[in-house]
Amino acid sequence: MIAMDQFTYRPARDELAYTFGGRLPVAHVRSGDILRVHTEDCFGGLVRGPADLPSQVCRMPYLNPVSGPFFVEDAEPGDTLAVHIASIVPARDWGVSATFPYFGALTSTSHTATLQPPLDERVWVYDIDRAAGVVRYHATESEHTVDLPLDPMIGTIGVAPGGMESRSTIVPDHYGGNLDTPELRAGTTLYLGVNVHGAMLALGDGHARQGQGEACGVGVEIATMTTLAVEVIKGADTAWPRLETDTAIMSVGCARPLEDAYRIAHQDLTAWTVDLCGLQTLDAYQLISQAGRAPIGNVCDPNYTVLAAVDKALIPQSLPAYHDAHARLRNLAGARE
Repeated sequence: MIAMDQFTYRPARDELAYTFGGRLPVAHVRSGDILRVHTEDCFGGLVRGPADLPSQVCRMPYLNPVSGPFFVEDAEPGDTLAVHIASIVPARDWGVSATFPYFGALTSTSHTATLQPPLDERVWVYDIDRAAGVVRYHATESEHTVDLPLDPMIGTIGVAPGGMESRSTIVPDHYGGNLDTPELRAGTTLYLGVNVHGAMLALGDGHARQGQGEACGVGVEIATMTTLAVEVIKGADTAWPRLETDTAIMSVGCARPLEDAYRIAHQDLTAWTVDLCGLQTLDAYQLISQAGRAPIGNVCDPNYTVLAAVDKALIPQSLPAYHDAHARLRNLAGARE
């Protein structure tokens, strides 16, 4: 039986963090605790309407703030931190998106330099109707609107990278960070390898929804109240972030070029499948090749994010992942609602 307590954290503006690593903890929590965390959007709440161009109201490097870090008692390098997302509730009835000069998948960037002019900077404001479960898109150059399903996610979540490193919250890597995958929604358990004493968990950058790939580089950005359940899994080393839902397991790869992120994710999912069900490596590789999915997180951050996913029903699973942490934390969080 793990300990159970509930903790709520609402950061002041000067308490928001912009790095993973290099920060003192804002609070100590224990394995089995429930955290209710207020998170700000990627613009720090400064972009509120079409006139609030990010280049004018925001200041680099103060973008993509996270709440935390939280020191998790008894977490040591070589352990895994399981983080179950119980709920993500938009904190406002609106969200924003934008295009930036020299940012996004369909423009020149510092990595892909061309002579074409930059994209115009523009802001879109979305209405969020929680009762109806929709996010309302408004075109800026016509009267067109369309209701899209509300599908809240956490874009940025991770632990300290270790090795005395401090990494910008804009970067995704082996410790998590700006993964920007819609799969990080309520009902998902995220597994992160612990690199420093206390793990130093932090999160932010909520999206009301996001298409696969986050093509323009910006989701429907929102502040949230996010509820998490955490557990330290002793002696379990996790090299890259992993996700588990009731129906699927997923591995995350972060790298440039995109094919290396793809390779990392699929190599890890193949190895995880072998560990869980005892298939021979090439048999697992063949099964994932035919039955797997590869949702793209983002194609615009300093590293790209690709997931490799397979349905649990398709693998002869003899061992529950991480001693059944997903089910345990899901039930724990449900008991406290």
